[in-house]
Formats: sequence, structure tokens, C-alpha cells
Amino acid sequence: MENAANRIALTGALDTLPEYSHTNHNRNFYRLTLCVERLSGAVDLLPVLAAEDVLNEADLFRGERIAITGQVRSFNNRAPEGRRRLIISVYAETLTTTDQPAQNDVSLTGSVCKAPIYRRTPLGREICDVMLAVPRPYRRTDYIPCILWGKNAQEAADALPGAKLRVTGRLQSRDYVKVVDGVSQTRTAYELSVTQAEFPDAPDFLEETAAFF
Repeated sequence: MENAANRIALTGALDTLPEYSHTNHNRNFYRLTLCVERLSGAVDLLPVLAAEDVLNEADLFRGERIAITGQVRSFNNRAPEGRRRLIISVYAETLTTTDQPAQNDVSLTGSVCKAPIYRRTPLGREICDVMLAVPRPYRRTDYIPCILWGKNAQEAADALPGAKLRVTGRLQSRDYVKVVDGVSQTRTAYELSVTQAEFPDAPDFLEETAAFF
């Protein structure tokens, strides 16, 4: 079911072949990784979840260029250390082969669900981290980490939980190091790098959303 509040369009190269994930409502779902090039030459390795009937629309092989449309989804998984870990993936509604150049366009509309975190880089660049709650049909919600820059960061810094926010940007992957029981582990975070942001309404506190965190 199409969700106008949550849309993503990706074009890139298939980095890993589909592997079985789970079955839900008699549909088999598979996970794959899409390599999407940036203009800078860097790449984002993005996890994709697709149903078997969607995958059957294309004959896939590693390195093939494919185009995907769908939604950015989240899932809360309990990590071994006992804390909840937010898992981000792309839910593919369509998947086709293509010869088009890289694309990574995301549009989200939701509510700020906890106080934004504003900071500056050592070089003075302004950054603001926002957790956006995006409604999904059937009373479900996706929680998408967003990172805003410059003027957008300034405007988002004072947003209250419940403030409506509309953003567009790029879904990116970022490696970081986490120390667990004295052992350094390299992990990957996924977040929306925001290029445009708009607060269309006045803040409207959502107790249920804020309580989630």
C-alpha cells in the first residue's frame, strides 16, 4: 500500500544477492544490499527488503543495476547487551532492472518524537540530529533518524516533540566504532541526510510517540 508520507526511489548496483528473511501473511521476504553511488564518488550500501513476487519481476545477478521504489522502514530489535536497537531498511514495492544513473531520493512527513540534538563539528559546521516518527497504515509508525545541516539544523534545533516536519534528502550509510565489553566493533548506521526541511504546522505534542523513547 502506497504511503505518501514515506517515499524512496533508489537506483544502484546489486551488491549482495537476495537471501531469505522471513514469511509474513503467506509472502516470502528476502534481504539484499544495494550499492548507490554519490556524486562525490563515495557509495552508500543500503539494506533492502523485498517480497518474492516483487523480486520475480527481474532476473537478478550481482552487479546488475536496479531501480527500486518503496518506503523507509524501521524495526526495534533487542540487542545482545539488552538495549533496543533500531534497524533501518528499504521496503521495496517495485524492483526493475535499468541502465539509469544512480538515484537516492527520499521524502518523509512525520513528527519530531524526542528533543533534537544540535552540535557543531570541529570545523564549525552546524548539525542537528532529529528522530522522525512517520505514520504507516494500520496504526503503525516508522522511526527514521535524520541529520540536518546549516540553516536547516538551526531551525530544527528548537523543535518540540510532536512538531510536524517534512523533509527530503538521501538515505545514507555510515560506519562507526562501538566498544562492547572492552572490544571495539565496527557497525553501520543508516540515516536520512536532509537537503530540504519544512515545519508545516505548529507543534502538537504527541505523548504516545514521545513515550516510545
